[in-house]
Amino acid sequence: MSDFAVVLQNVNFSYDGVPVLEDVSMNVRYGDFLAVLGPNGGGKSTLIKILLGLLKPQKGTVSVLGMDAGQAGGRIGYMPQYTHVSNAVPITVEDAVVMGLVRGGLGGVAGLRTGRDARRKAETALKRVDMLAYRDRRISGLSGGQKQRVFIARALVSDPELLLLDEPTASVDQQHRATLFNLLRELNRDMTIIMVSHDISTVATSVKSVACVNRSLHFHDAPAITDDMFQKTYGGVENSCPVELITHGDIPHRVLEHHHLSDMKDEEE
Repeated sequence: MSDFAVVLQNVNFSYDGVPVLEDVSMNVRYGDFLAVLGPNGGGKSTLIKILLGLLKPQKGTVSVLGMDAGQAGGRIGYMPQYTHVSNAVPITVEDAVVMGLVRGGLGGVAGLRTGRDARRKAETALKRVDMLAYRDRRISGLSGGQKQRVFIARALVSDPELLLLDEPTASVDQQHRATLFNLLRELNRDMTIIMVSHDISTVATSVKSVACVNRSLHFHDAPAITDDMFQKTYGGVENSCPVELITHGDIPHRVLEHHHLSDMKDEEE
């Protein structure tokens, strides 16, 4: 068996002829916690959809859990970026989690599993995210952080090997953000996690490797962003502030390189 949960080789994808991903290659090991970073519109969500098999690249190959993209079904858990639930929708927390049990997985025939087995799986998933006490609450009445936990439970309900998260911290405050990362760190003991974010500070929180995406992809098998990765992904001007973030021990550290490149030049002169 391969050591890699995800393998991309020379992947290219365009929308209506406009390139979004170009010559993207990456190997993600089983048990990794990968942060996929980059600016809005840089191709991060497109990459996740390709891993799910929802989009097919025009060029290159994709393997997920040893299978072609879209074939792994319930072995993949997915939390999309937009998880808003209208107050007019009377869905409970438990029902929302059960909706993660779709026959055939993401690439199969639509159809909701119901019954005792589905409820038992939902109960287990809610326990994992510490939301079982809210199982009968309407999801529309929960806080942002609570909703994110419920949607993660929905992604976990099929007991996946790979968890894909698209901007999981987008609608939570700083306190709930820290709690969410504690949860993801626990989940990473049992599964591989790939998390998309536009927030560079996520590198300082629990992740094991980093991929920076802005049409091209730069992979670093460590929780750090090199200056070269930052410049190529986010761009750079003469007075920009390149940032390198690392995680070390129990306390997150942020190491800032030269704050102003112009200051550096003045010192050299």
